[in-house]
Amino acid sequence: MSYHDPGAADPLSLHGVVPPTVTAFDADEAVDYEGTAAHARFVVDRGAHGVFPLGTNGEFPLLSGDERDRVVEAVVDEVGDEVPVIAGVGAPSTYRTVAHAEHADSVGADGIVVVTPYYYPIDHEGTLEHYRRVAEAVSVPVYIYHIPSKTGNELSLETLSELAAIDTVAGVKDSSKDVPWLAQAIDANPELTFLAGSDSLVFTGLEVGCSGAVSAVANVFPELVVDCYEAYDAGDEGRARERQSTIFQVRDALKIGGAYMSGVKTALRMRDFDAGPLRSPLRLKDDESAREMREQLQELDLAGLT
Repeated sequence: MSYHDPGAADPLSLHGVVPPTVTAFDADEAVDYEGTAAHARFVVDRGAHGVFPLGTNGEFPLLSGDERDRVVEAVVDEVGDEVPVIAGVGAPSTYRTVAHAEHADSVGADGIVVVTPYYYPIDHEGTLEHYRRVAEAVSVPVYIYHIPSKTGNELSLETLSELAAIDTVAGVKDSSKDVPWLAQAIDANPELTFLAGSDSLVFTGLEVGCSGAVSAVANVFPELVVDCYEAYDAGDEGRARERQSTIFQVRDALKIGGAYMSGVKTALRMRDFDAGPLRSPLRLKDDESAREMREQLQELDLAGLT
């Protein structure tokens, strides 16, 4: 057993590269469920070890409840027999989170990812009650999604340790980018699985004890991030560091001219995969930014780039 193995409390033993798959849209911004499922297929066929629909890259706050449920169904139907599907179910209210969690469980998702409630501040006791109610509503493992920059609610290490005691809480997807917090959380809760939630920390996350990463870069170039993980897992830290360096460069390119997510869908078109637009008010890159991004990506000798 190595330090970056999944936690003993995780029945799915999540590890490796788990892309936060995109939600595809038609030109009129209606959800394209076939395209959404096809993107899950795209990353799985290129080595992804699991998929996470309805994360930040899946534009979940911009979808209706029915749309969210149908996205989970589409992805489970497409790849659920091959890799773990951990479905995002988070919402500002416990009531809606439970409803999404129950649906995901009922249609065959292998686990659920529960973002800390957002918009309104939530205290220690409110956080515990929220996760307890969600965990009690389902039979699948629960993964906590910690992204305080988006939710406005940061988990203390004390709160996390109490959450870890809840039956079926199996792991944490940490997008805080706070390496000391992450390292201490792993040290204090070794029974949980931890996934690094930033492409800037794929290698570092493995070094401090994560079993893998949720990687937006892997939505476009899964081969690159899988190679980084597999090199590390094989003990070739030199190659893993080299691959992380390339991931940094891809990450920078995707951020040219605006939001990271616009870079993901724009770059997917450069791999002959059209996931459509983002849902307004989000938008694809303008022509100048897309051209600059393409030039930077072409210098990196990436698989499949056209």
